[in-house]
Amino acid sequence: MTQRLISTVPDIFEAPGLVRLVEDDAALRAAQVQGLKLRGFEVEPFGGAEAALAGLTRDYEGVILSDVRMPGIDGLEYARRVRAIDAELPVILLTGHGDVEMAVGALKEGAYDFLAKPVSGDLLNATLRRALGARRLVLENRALRMIAPTEEGDGLPGHSPAMVQLRESAARVAEACLDTLITGASGVGKERLARVLHRQSPRRARAFVHVNCAAIAPERFDTEFLGTASGWGGVGRTIGRIEKAHRGMLFLDEIDALPLDLQARLLNVIETGEIWPVGADAPRPVDLWVVASTRADLPDLVARGAFRADLRYRLSGLVLHVPKLRDRREDVALLFRQFVAETARRLDRPVPPLTPAMRAHLESHDWPGNLRELAQFAERHVLNLEAERAAAEEEARPLADMVADYEAALIRDALRQANGNATQAMARLKLARKTFYDKLTRHGIVPRDFRKPDGLA
Repeated sequence: MTQRLISTVPDIFEAPGLVRLVEDDAALRAAQVQGLKLRGFEVEPFGGAEAALAGLTRDYEGVILSDVRMPGIDGLEYARRVRAIDAELPVILLTGHGDVEMAVGALKEGAYDFLAKPVSGDLLNATLRRALGARRLVLENRALRMIAPTEEGDGLPGHSPAMVQLRESAARVAEACLDTLITGASGVGKERLARVLHRQSPRRARAFVHVNCAAIAPERFDTEFLGTASGWGGVGRTIGRIEKAHRGMLFLDEIDALPLDLQARLLNVIETGEIWPVGADAPRPVDLWVVASTRADLPDLVARGAFRADLRYRLSGLVLHVPKLRDRREDVALLFRQFVAETARRLDRPVPPLTPAMRAHLESHDWPGNLRELAQFAERHVLNLEAERAAAEEEARPLADMVADYEAALIRDALRQANGNATQAMARLKLARKTFYDKLTRHGIVPRDFRKPDGLA
């Protein structure tokens, strides 16, 4: 009999993970634990099947490696009981007394794989990695289908240190209703942050007025933004957009696109707290909370005379920066699940399964379009368009590119498990220091991006 009869799931780019080992021979169990740990696996050893059933749920993140010949509940019966808990939880069976008939029977009943002892370390390592990759895909696809609207949370999801700090700063800004400048590249979610500030603030019951400064027509500024007095132009009083933000929030999106003359007029409104509607005999007081956003370098614009220095200083007393998606890669999967859930509900469509190629794309892509690009990717996924495109691209994709993606995914996973500690990650991957850092440079990976603040799970 060959050592490995059938492989039921193709290779998936994954690093070692959790393995539940079931072996009644204490000496053999200790040796297997040592061997698996040396290859980076986290091992849960058990001396019998009954004990190894405890704690198994549909959410179990690991895979099972079990001997077949055991007293009491043998490996075949154990595999049946595991399938009753979760039919998609991989069980790999080991035996020194197996035959082809037993192996084929176990595989037909749903075992992930069947290996004969003694099994080589490389073969066992490869089988466990594939099984763990398959398990992760199963759990991710379940999460895509079952994520609830409430999981969108405060609108600033993410476990990266940058997002944790941003949420904390945003909460303080919202509580005090402080005028703020939001900076960040296109598509990172600056408007989303502004809406979060409004929603968390004492002004949440009043209006959130979004002004796209790039779309303001100067000839309509007075009537549209300041409003008109009663009887002016033969009509009743109209309330301008600035007055509509009274005791709410005035969000000035792309403030850098505002013409210089309108910058001066807007600054006057902010500093005086008054507006003069067209045709009015007296100013009207306005209580404004001003939040502006920009993707430009305001100091540079000021130096070139394209932005007023006094308005810049008035707006940038407190700055919140939204990082690019490539600078918080650990948040990509969570954000993708959220976007998929939102799209599936909006289109009333089921969520298709996530393929290994698409998961590799989520891990390795730089997302230059940030949240906007990721949301579009999620939409294509729900519409089944992305799987077709990915399949076509994968056929023509060079092997070197696929290997590079695999290598980068392994390094990122090792850094996540090591909480950004480069020394621990290189030990986990068994790489020399120079080799490790050469690979970090080649793939654009920065270890500190994977560090979590103290106390963050």
